[in-house]
Amino acid sequence: MKLKLGYQELIAQAMAQIDTLSLARAHALLNDENTVFVDIRDIRELERDGMIPNAIHAPRGMLEFWADPDSPYYRPVFGEGKRLVLYCASAWRSALATEALQKMGVPGICHLDGGFNAWKKAELPVVEKPAKPQPS
Repeated sequence: MKLKLGYQELIAQAMAQIDTLSLARAHALLNDENTVFVDIRDIRELERDGMIPNAIHAPRGMLEFWADPDSPYYRPVFGEGKRLVLYCASAWRSALATEALQKMGVPGICHLDGGFNAWKKAELPVVEKPAKPQPS
């Protein structure tokens, strides 16, 4: 079976349309109060590999719903006007996700060049996934 567009073409098209932050620029923004790092990886990846400090987790499958104020799943962080830096493992999912949110009109959206794998390889800060609060 031959697809009209394969994943590589989809990623290339997205990359041509979105803003990609270098590791150095992203690292410089790590403590910027107007920047939010958004980890879109699967929860198992976070538990296994850790995450960027202070990043929020927004699973890729829920991203568009969390970003849309008309959605019952809306999360206010997506409407605060802060720069949102999406990342996944290798910058493939984050490229597609950044393009989707950009099409939706989410302002200040970009993604991390090389993803979390490149971040870790560069020995930039990584923390364990925060434990879920236990019900009282």
